[in-house]
Amino acid sequence: MLYLDAGTTWSKIIETSGEEKKYSVIPSSEIKNIGIENFAKTTGHAGKKDKNYVNEIVALAQGAKKFIGVNDIILDLGSRDIKWVKFKDGKFQDMDWNTACASAVGATVEMLLKFYNVNCDELTFTKEKYAITCGIFGLEKIMDEVSAGLKPEIAISKFIHGLAYNAYTFCKKPKKFYVSGGFCENKCFMDSLNYYSEAIPLGRFVLCEGLIQDLQEE
Repeated sequence: MLYLDAGTTWSKIIETSGEEKKYSVIPSSEIKNIGIENFAKTTGHAGKKDKNYVNEIVALAQGAKKFIGVNDIILDLGSRDIKWVKFKDGKFQDMDWNTACASAVGATVEMLLKFYNVNCDELTFTKEKYAITCGIFGLEKIMDEVSAGLKPEIAISKFIHGLAYNAYTFCKKPKKFYVSGGFCENKCFMDSLNYYSEAIPLGRFVLCEGLIQDLQEE
C-alpha cells in the first residue's frame, strides 16, 4: 500500500508490503504520473483534493507518537508552513500552525542556494543571524550584504539562523523538542536550533508514518 505526504516542492512516500516499508522522496510534480487515487492515504498541501486526505496536524500528531515521549513537542517545517504539536501524559495538549509569516520557508532556502550556486554542505552555523519574520523578508538583507562583499554562504547561513530562531520561538522556546521535515537534513539549521535548545531530528517521514497509524485505527 502507498502513503503520501504531498508537499509543495517534495513529496514523501512510504510503500508497505507486510511488515516491510520502502521510503522515497520525489518532486511533487511527479505525483501525477503515479496517480493520487493509488494512495491509501494522503496528507500535505498538494494532497488536499484526494478523498482519502488526512489533515496535516492529525498526521503529524499520529506519526509523532511513534517516536517521541509522552510529554514532548514536535515541530514540522515544510516548504511553505510551520506547525507544532505538544503532548502531555501521552495526550494532545496544544498546537499551532502558521502558513503566513512562515510561508515558503523551505522553498526560499532552495531558491537562494540555486541563485548563488551554493551547496548546502557549504553552510555552517554562525552566531550572527538576520532578524526576519518570514523567508521573504530576509531576501533584501541577503542581497544587500552579498552586494557589499559578504560571501553568499555566510549570508545564507545567517538567514537560516534567523529562520531557526523564529521556529524556536514559534513553538514557545522549549528546552527540548523534536523536528520533522526536510530541514532535519540541513546541518546549519539543526546546529542553529541546538544553539538555543536540544533539537532532535526525526527526518522527513513523520507525517507519512501518521497516515499508516490512521489506517490501522479505522
